[in-house]
Amino acid sequence: MEFLDVVFNRRTTNGPFRPDPVSPEHQQLLIRAAAAAPSQFNSQPWRFVLIEDRETIETVARISGESMTEVMGAGTFFDRYKKYFRFSQKEMDTLRSGMLFDKLPALLRPFTSRAFTPSGQALMNRLRVPQTLGEENRKLVAGSPLLIGVMLERGEYRPEELSGFYSVFSMGAAMENLWLTTVELGMGIQFVSFPMEAPHQWQRIVDMLHVPDELELMAVYRLGYVPERTHRPAIDWSSRERKRPSQYVFRETCDTPQQGWDQDTRPGSA
Repeated sequence: MEFLDVVFNRRTTNGPFRPDPVSPEHQQLLIRAAAAAPSQFNSQPWRFVLIEDRETIETVARISGESMTEVMGAGTFFDRYKKYFRFSQKEMDTLRSGMLFDKLPALLRPFTSRAFTPSGQALMNRLRVPQTLGEENRKLVAGSPLLIGVMLERGEYRPEELSGFYSVFSMGAAMENLWLTTVELGMGIQFVSFPMEAPHQWQRIVDMLHVPDELELMAVYRLGYVPERTHRPAIDWSSRERKRPSQYVFRETCDTPQQGWDQDTRPGSA
């Protein structure tokens, strides 16, 4: 049951971390947990780069903030992900997926109904909303004691071949192990995703980390110890709401949804 508590209570950390550096013992444990994951033919295609240097973290943070400003200002972020945005608890309760935007910062509230229209985008840009959000993102990443870059061997990561699937699946298992371990250590973790939305910005990180040609940088995560009391962020990028099993599980064939599993039986549920 203790393990199930970890599985069901882990969360993406959307807020700031404590300033304490991540201990070498905990860094080693995180990587050992990741490396214990299964992989096709025991290929272990993952590679990791641990980043504590403050100048490097500040640079990644600056790139992340600039990337957020860029994609928000161009409207590509909203166009790409609008199907996942929920603006009321009722909508979230109905769809049980996506991100809940019910506590938008005052700066964004006027755009709730026009977030995906040309006029709404133009007004946000005139008011420099993308720049404001980008700066908040920069500060969040800059406050991270540790970054971890995850890479795959290009010899295994060939998207046009089945080995590409195997290697990504293996990387996912490794990161799940690492993610669950952060819960046990009183830590948090979050995907630094915005640079990947702007390929030229992502290349800046690749170059800065001296990623060799035989490796592909797949993701960067920020990690740190979580404050004892954390407040819910203004935008809940990682809602705990989940679809009911009857919405995604089938019995025998895909014609018959699973019945009888929708009652929540997780540890601590009512």
